[in-house]
Amino acid sequence: MKRKWQSLFALSLLSCSSLTWAEDTNNNTNLTIESCHLSGIKSRVQCGKLEVPENYALATGEKISVNFAVLPAIDKSQNKAPLMFLAGGPGQASVELASHIFNTFNEIRKSHDIILVDQRGTGNSHPLECDESSASNVYEITPEDFSEQEIKDCIAQFKGDLSQYNSENAIRDFDAVRSALGHEKIHIYGGSYGTRAGLVYMRMFPDSLKSVVLDSVGPIEVPIGTFGQSAARSFNLLLDNCKNDESCKTAYPALEDEFKAVVTRLEQAPVKLEIAHPRLGTKTNFVLSRSKFISNLRLQLYSMETRTLVPLVIHQAYLGNYQPLVGLIAMSDGGMGMYVGLTLNIVCNEDLPKISQAMFANDANNNFGGSDSHNTWLQACPLWPKYSVNEEFYQSVTANIPTLILSGDLDPVTPPSNGDKSAETLPNNHHIISKNNSHIVASTSCGINIINEFLTTLDPKNLDETCLSELKSETFMTHLNGNL
Repeated sequence: MKRKWQSLFALSLLSCSSLTWAEDTNNNTNLTIESCHLSGIKSRVQCGKLEVPENYALATGEKISVNFAVLPAIDKSQNKAPLMFLAGGPGQASVELASHIFNTFNEIRKSHDIILVDQRGTGNSHPLECDESSASNVYEITPEDFSEQEIKDCIAQFKGDLSQYNSENAIRDFDAVRSALGHEKIHIYGGSYGTRAGLVYMRMFPDSLKSVVLDSVGPIEVPIGTFGQSAARSFNLLLDNCKNDESCKTAYPALEDEFKAVVTRLEQAPVKLEIAHPRLGTKTNFVLSRSKFISNLRLQLYSMETRTLVPLVIHQAYLGNYQPLVGLIAMSDGGMGMYVGLTLNIVCNEDLPKISQAMFANDANNNFGGSDSHNTWLQACPLWPKYSVNEEFYQSVTANIPTLILSGDLDPVTPPSNGDKSAETLPNNHHIISKNNSHIVASTSCGINIINEFLTTLDPKNLDETCLSELKSETFMTHLNGNL
């Protein structure tokens, strides 16, 4: 999806130059694979495509091409099982994250191949992407601009049977790639929605999995779409941590009151300014509504690096200076890397039907964004094409596979209670809660090292977790020019 859609869904670089796909070397005429270059990675990796049924119930029906890449292990002599990375969203394309994973998962990549598969509906796997008639100015648009006609126009552009772009078919694709590459068993790592995919994988193909890492869990039993309470919890922890930090408390003694004042001001009328475009330097309009303010603050709560800026942004907005917020918006000006067509297709059909009006009302009863986190779903989903999900899909997963569960205590979207939910039914798991992490524990070298040890020992209950106590508590920027 283009920038406008992605900015409205603020929740979460392929360049195989001149590829000529290899001849069939795996006795699988549906598989093509070739060494290639991916953007941001200097060494050559493997790029491939696997033809699969669009509808697995119709073996002779339409076919789609599933795109994947393999980041080779640095040392293959130990012949360790590969790790398949399951991306978040729903709506992220794994191959587009290759450069980030290549660097972040370097310790794991020393002895494990890493397999990246673009989930059907993302990347180069039949993407569900909308083309907009004109470019969108992310500084000017607001969530309130989202219209029913735009949703209808988006749906009209899609080709294929949307009912087949679901979580279970994605897992069938992933396991087909595993089999086509000749691996009897693999490890899987899922982050955020990738944990939901991982849990579905555990149910559907338990014999294919050697171990599972679920990082920032989205349990099958907990519908995606109600993030009001979890975002408020994360925001309130930030307020508490600011109060407990002497420099932050001194700089922002009335931070919560200032936040409420800004929200009240924006409820009365949006702020409209002319600003210098952060990248281009040209004059551009900036419009800030209540929902835009809340959604951008929520996005900053995901990362320890951006959480540090939230008190400053609130305080400066209270003073009438919106430039720090503009700077944060500029960081996502290029898009959020989400194929929102798939996001809506899955959430509208697999999750929203499980959320009652009482659940929506309870989620909206918070001191941060109220109902903002689910308003867009309620607007888009009634218009979205429907498909049915078997009730077995929602049953708790009980597969007896070594499973490491990771949660960041400050997470605004997948709180530790989510990890507890999955831990209740998995017989061979250990749930680690990192006090000084937000969304995705593997964003730290400590988290990666714990995962790497687990992949070696396959014993989730006896891992060296001491590095977690060394992670620094939240600190906050207290001045426009940095901390004084």
